[in-house]
Amino acid sequence: MSFLSHAYLWIKVFHIIFMIAWMAALFYLPRLYAYHVRSGGEKSGAHDLFRVMERRLLKIIATPAMILTWLFGIILTMVPGVIDWQQFWPWIKFFAVIGMTWFHFWLASKRIELQDGNCYVSERYFKLMNEVPTVLLLLIVIMVIIRPF
Repeated sequence: MSFLSHAYLWIKVFHIIFMIAWMAALFYLPRLYAYHVRSGGEKSGAHDLFRVMERRLLKIIATPAMILTWLFGIILTMVPGVIDWQQFWPWIKFFAVIGMTWFHFWLASKRIELQDGNCYVSERYFKLMNEVPTVLLLLIVIMVIIRPF
């Protein structure tokens, strides 16, 4: 555990970098899906372009960034003295990250539906869902920086 204490700042840096990449993808995917739905879906000429963009964003950026965010986050929890699990804030952060992960997998399921031409989610609903990662990110950052509980 001594190694983790010495590497703490580097672990934190990588956690933040991968979290930023993950959030960027989660902010963009619902908007991309809204544009895909607006374009007419499978019937439009843009369908194949949207499929490629959505798949690459999810598979090449979002999912690896999510995995690495989780990995470095778990490692951070092992650094002695960093988190006091007797306090309330780490639990709120943990459940907000679970919510963010659920949202990631929800987006992945919608990508498959859009690709197959059987997604019945409206453009407006995707735009509304675009706010979910923003709210969760605000909650997570407040819990980590302010630690109100």
